[in-house]
Amino acid sequence: MNKNILVVTGSPRKGGNSDILADSFITQVQERGFSVQKYEAAFHNILPCKACNACWSKDHPCFFNDDFNVFSTMLEAADVIVFVTPLYWYGFSAQIKLAIDKFYAYEVPQCPKPLKIKESAFIVCGSNPSEQGYQGIIQSYKDICAFTGWKNRGVLVVPGVTEKGDVRKKNYLEKVKKLCDNFKSSTEEVE
Repeated sequence: MNKNILVVTGSPRKGGNSDILADSFITQVQERGFSVQKYEAAFHNILPCKACNACWSKDHPCFFNDDFNVFSTMLEAADVIVFVTPLYWYGFSAQIKLAIDKFYAYEVPQCPKPLKIKESAFIVCGSNPSEQGYQGIIQSYKDICAFTGWKNRGVLVVPGVTEKGDVRKKNYLEKVKKLCDNFKSSTEEVE
């Protein structure tokens, strides 16, 4: 079975550290035989969830017609989701959080297309040099996994990177490879 991996990024800075990490992950899992799509949430018009509970009332997840309804086709095709974001004020970037908040549409009773995602991973980077500063966002990610039932295949924290390309200088791309090793080849079954 060929797994479809969806990599969702949250940085508004093209070619920045989280973008480099995401692209490294994508290249390495493609080499392992996975199908991969990348969705750059920062470059799409996703409105905040308004808690209107009108999900699916117009034949698409969100009542409001924004880019989440286009993204939803990628989301519905995914078997695995990987979030890649810079750390912004000890949490997800606003751009990726807008997309994550709208996953709510897949948890409502009237959802006609439940997600088939079974596995996930998380990559976060930022200028904060202490890994302790990332504990809040890591806990948020783990809570999402617990709520959805996704098997967490790993968390990669990349602290102390500020300038574009810092991840290359500090050999974090090798750690991305180790994270990719947590995913079995596209033909192996997941336990």
